[in-house]
Amino acid sequence: MRIGLLGTGPWADMAHAPALAGHDDLDFAGVWGRRPDAAEELAQRHGTRAYADLDALLADVEAVAVALPPAVQAGLAVRAARAGCHLLLDKPLASTVAQGRAVVEAVRTADVASVVFFTTRFQPETEAWITEQSSRDDWFTARAQWLGAVFGGEDSPFADSPWRREKGALWDVGPHALSVLLPVLGDARRVAAAA
Repeated sequence: MRIGLLGTGPWADMAHAPALAGHDDLDFAGVWGRRPDAAEELAQRHGTRAYADLDALLADVEAVAVALPPAVQAGLAVRAARAGCHLLLDKPLASTVAQGRAVVEAVRTADVASVVFFTTRFQPETEAWITEQSSRDDWFTARAQWLGAVFGGEDSPFADSPWRREKGALWDVGPHALSVLLPVLGDARRVAAAA
């Protein structure tokens, strides 16, 4: 499968590009970014090409991995789905419910596959726990506690992320907790959060 990468930030550089370049069953076709110089640099480091034109990349691939802020990701995910590309998306999917629903509708209409990437959700241990817990019928409530240090220390490549600074931890790590709880508990009816 030919796959492209949309985005050039820390997550694209640390996670997506090395995984795509190192996967034996994928042809990592190229990188597109809002900053062409960063796309060129990232592409060179991972042995692929930089695309200046997003539509040219979408026409050359069967799938895209998206590593962009939620407000940007949503619109480009719709565009990629409409171009017939399968989607490997990041969390949070979008900044608004309307944007999220637009992505879902574009995926359905185009009949492409999509998944939101969660660092813990698909690990074997987590998958086994979810399978075990979802087979029980005595769950009625749950509480999640997720500790993270995105803004702690100078070593975090995400500390200067504008959307993380604006939206905070609930938007950054909250989706990870929900990705584990929802398969066990079903759809949430009420959410309470404290900051």
